[in-house]
Amino acid sequence: MWDEPAETMSVDERSALQEQRLRSLAARLLAAGGLQAERLRAAGIDGAVASTLSLADLPELPTTSKQDLWDAYPFGMLAVPQDNVVAVHGSSGTGGRPTLVGYTRGDLDLWGEMVARSLGCAGASRGTVVHNAYGYGLFTGGVGFHLGGIRLGATVVPVSSGMTQRQLTLIADLKPQVLTCTPSYAVTLGEAARRDGADVSSLRAGIFGAEPWSESLRRQIEQLLPVKALDVYGLSEVIGPGVATECIEAQSGLHVNEDHFIVECIDPGTGEPVDDGTPGELVFTTPTKEALPLLRYRTGDLASLHRETCACGRTLVRMSKVLGRRDDMLVVRGVNVYPSEVEAVVLARDGLEPHYLLVVDGRGAVPELIVCCEAETDRDAHAQALDATLRDRLGLRTEVHVLAPGTLPRQEVGKAVRVVRWVEGAAPLPELADRRR
Repeated sequence: MWDEPAETMSVDERSALQEQRLRSLAARLLAAGGLQAERLRAAGIDGAVASTLSLADLPELPTTSKQDLWDAYPFGMLAVPQDNVVAVHGSSGTGGRPTLVGYTRGDLDLWGEMVARSLGCAGASRGTVVHNAYGYGLFTGGVGFHLGGIRLGATVVPVSSGMTQRQLTLIADLKPQVLTCTPSYAVTLGEAARRDGADVSSLRAGIFGAEPWSESLRRQIEQLLPVKALDVYGLSEVIGPGVATECIEAQSGLHVNEDHFIVECIDPGTGEPVDDGTPGELVFTTPTKEALPLLRYRTGDLASLHRETCACGRTLVRMSKVLGRRDDMLVVRGVNVYPSEVEAVVLARDGLEPHYLLVVDGRGAVPELIVCCEAETDRDAHAQALDATLRDRLGLRTEVHVLAPGTLPRQEVGKAVRVVRWVEGAAPLPELADRRR
């Protein structure tokens, strides 16, 4: 463990610490003003009440959401002067507008500490070589694991994503023990290593996140690479990777660093708390963040919480793998995309009919997106152009089928079906019947 006292703290000790930090957060938000202060005051929370808050009061406090960050874009929800912000990260967002999050120097220190804990979960320590194949940039994966590796005292190889042959060469030459990347890219690396006979024998553990992944994918990764495959959870609004991580001992649930991230699980419809073990929407409060502390941030991610003792000795609450999203966001090869974004691209192209179907082919280890639409003529040209536009605007690699008019099903009653998940059985369209995985 990187921070054994914090990671093995008794439940009572941790609850007392969380309560103290919750009160401090409420006071800071009230002093900073803005949206969260307005909502606290509307809920009857002033300075005096804030100083007496308990964890039992948490479900009655107001929530925040991604929409709030979009509405306040780019820096409207900062709780510190803007000149205290030393870095900006975020996600791509929708409609070309990213979700931006500011970080103070203290936030970066905290982030490094949290990812150092994640690396500790994988058995890493000072001197461990970490091959970091997460992308660098606004995306938090690459920089997050870079900060954590440095904090741990590991040797970080900041290779970023892509250039698979170069990745394999570096793994063979530098002999890292830990691989960090998306699970889909771990499959790509593993398949390439098997095909080319590359030496990846030094690897012992992999920390894979940024997209939901299943137990079946874990098994495939562990067959392709000599690693124990561990899940990591985070989002830029909360801090980035390092919010929660599986341990190498159990590989059964992600340990939430709840001394810095107070987690709740609520019914996504009613907002009421759900029992441990029951899937619900994850809600996080970030009492120690400085630039953009959030009170009860609704993530939209669905998972369950578990408090049984873990074989590794950590006493932190564990969350299950993310089961899905409250909304209809698709995650394809590490890219977050809403059907409405694809629709906007399809409907903007002259010559295409106003009908489309998105097929998420989940029969293999890595989901793939098939975009089906219709045109009267020039179907091959439309398919090539649409594929290029989707890659350019959304960074999304798809398979495009432009079919004859009338091919796609029409909905006579109720809502049109725009997204179909193909997990097993017959193809959702006859035209896809010959598709192999």
